[in-house]
Parts: sequence; C-alpha cells; structure tokens
Amino acid sequence: MSNETVFVKILDKEYQVACPREERQALVESAQLLDERMKAIRGTGAVIGLERIAVMAALNLSHELLQAKNSSTGTGGSANQSDLLRLNEKLDRSLANLG
Repeated sequence: MSNETVFVKILDKEYQVACPREERQALVESAQLLDERMKAIRGTGAVIGLERIAVMAALNLSHELLQAKNSSTGTGGSANQSDLLRLNEKLDRSLANLG
C-alpha cells in the first residue's frame, strides 16, 4: 500500500494531499463535493471568510452523514437530528452576526 500525491482544487485553490492509491478516486470525489458545498455557501453571501465557509460546509456534511447513519441503523435518531438542526441554525445566525 503506497501513497501517491493527489492535487485537488477547492474554492479555486489547489491542495496537495497524500493518500493510498486505492483511495485516490474517493479523495477526488470528496474534494469535489466539498468544493461544491463551499461554493454554494459562499454564493449565498451570508457567510464571509474561507474558514467560516469551511466550518459551515463541514457541519452540513457531518449532519448529513449522521442522518444517513441514523436512518441506516433504523434508530431514526430524531432527538439527535433535531439537536443538530437547532445547532446548525444557531451557528448560521452566529456566523451571520460576525460577518
């Protein structure tokens, strides 16, 4: 299992990332998804600053991951889901007030 260097572009900036050869495609797809999400967040104009955009994208993707995980295990996770939605809304308001 050897690593290779992969170049990915996120918000018009190129990053160099080392990953195992067999994970290359997954890394490229992940970077593309992150790029799309960050561009969408930047496009709203509600969040300013690369770091804040990255945090919002990470929170949104984490929330979606937890939703998918909860629905696949059959637990529903309604309490966790509502808590995450409330937290996400609170973060959106806080970040909007900072910018």
